[in-house]
Amino acid sequence: MYRFLLTPRWWGINLFVVLAIPFCVFMGTWQLGRFEDRVQSHEQAEKQPDPSTRAAKPLDELLPVDKVTSGRPAVATGTYADQFLVPGRELEDRQGFYVLNMLRTDTGKALPVVRGWLPGSANDVRVPAAPKGEVTVTGDLQASENTHSDGVDVRGGLPGGQVGMISAATLVNLVPYDVYDAWVTLPEAEAGGTGGAMKPVPAAAPEGSGLDLKAFQNLGYTGEWFVFAAFVLFMWFRLVRREAEAVRDIALGLVPEEPGPAAEDAAPVSEDARKDAPQDPSSPD
Repeated sequence: MYRFLLTPRWWGINLFVVLAIPFCVFMGTWQLGRFEDRVQSHEQAEKQPDPSTRAAKPLDELLPVDKVTSGRPAVATGTYADQFLVPGRELEDRQGFYVLNMLRTDTGKALPVVRGWLPGSANDVRVPAAPKGEVTVTGDLQASENTHSDGVDVRGGLPGGQVGMISAATLVNLVPYDVYDAWVTLPEAEAGGTGGAMKPVPAAAPEGSGLDLKAFQNLGYTGEWFVFAAFVLFMWFRLVRREAEAVRDIALGLVPEEPGPAAEDAAPVSEDARKDAPQDPSSPD
């Protein structure tokens, strides 16, 4: 009854099932592993003290930025140079923008410093001026943003003096000097009231260190892949059952026979025979 499984059509179906199920299981296991890694990273981060409460260190000692150094207070000395506004940034459920200044250090590189946040639009707005002369700043270290970071604007077309993403790759094209692959955010308003109107921007947790939406997306994808595997197996059993029932019905003669060729190939009536046939008086000539 199941000899149909050896036909060319069923060889293709069987091959698809044999390849699809392990692939779905592999992808589901991989997504589950990513979710478990995020849970483990979150648990480790919970056990560690708040990075902002640790002792400040010189900037160069904390680079490159990773999950351990992200959020640590970094110290840098230099003079403020170019200023940019970063629109579309939310703070305390309000829309506004960051005030970003480039701090040129003795090394020749510049460190992007987010001096604070202001509400409203970044277009045609006056912002507090940066301090003059050499300054020493202590800010929470952050990794360069990417296209997946919160608030990043990758559409382009921003007015002059505005940037959509705080990253060395973006800023190095706007200034005539090298830029550190990191940035800092000042935890307090600047001394002397220069930045009194601005609110400090809190440091964000490093990517992949918390149970954020992406972590639960991994868990959701895990369930989807295992459901796909079960669906493929279910459909295969269903097709096999239908095919087996069809073969059994044919063997038992339960399938209605198709019209025979005799009825289809009957000889057409000749014109003379049609004339000699009795005519219905009610029918028109």
